[in-house]
Amino acid sequence: MHCLAGIYANQGEVAKAIAFYEQSLELQEKIGEVRVKAATLHCLVGIYANQGEVAKAIALYEESLELKEKIGDVRGKAASFAMLGQLLADKKRDFDKALNYLQQSLDILQHLRSPEAETVRRIIAEVQRMADG
Repeated sequence: MHCLAGIYANQGEVAKAIAFYEQSLELQEKIGEVRVKAATLHCLVGIYANQGEVAKAIALYEESLELKEKIGDVRGKAASFAMLGQLLADKKRDFDKALNYLQQSLDILQHLRSPEAETVRRIIAEVQRMADG
């Protein structure tokens, strides 16, 4: 169901994608599949953010972050922190909160010695310019 939802999302069939993602979430909840549930929530975020439902997208990011914390998915947390920061900066203009999430992402990526840290540094610089300008 998760894969079908992705196909529908890529084809622009948002309502079908959401329906399949929600069915997938129900099944994941029943069987206790936390890792896939976190990934599904992450996918739904993109759909809701693109539809202008920013509050719903933020809530799903936060739920996904809780699950990633629970299972010890540090790299996934870094990605979610970065994307949540970008969403808050771009859609809500909440630069302080955005920079906080982006810094958490950067801290994790630096600790992991990930090359993705440089990308997050560039995003932080851009958000700081937005906040100043």
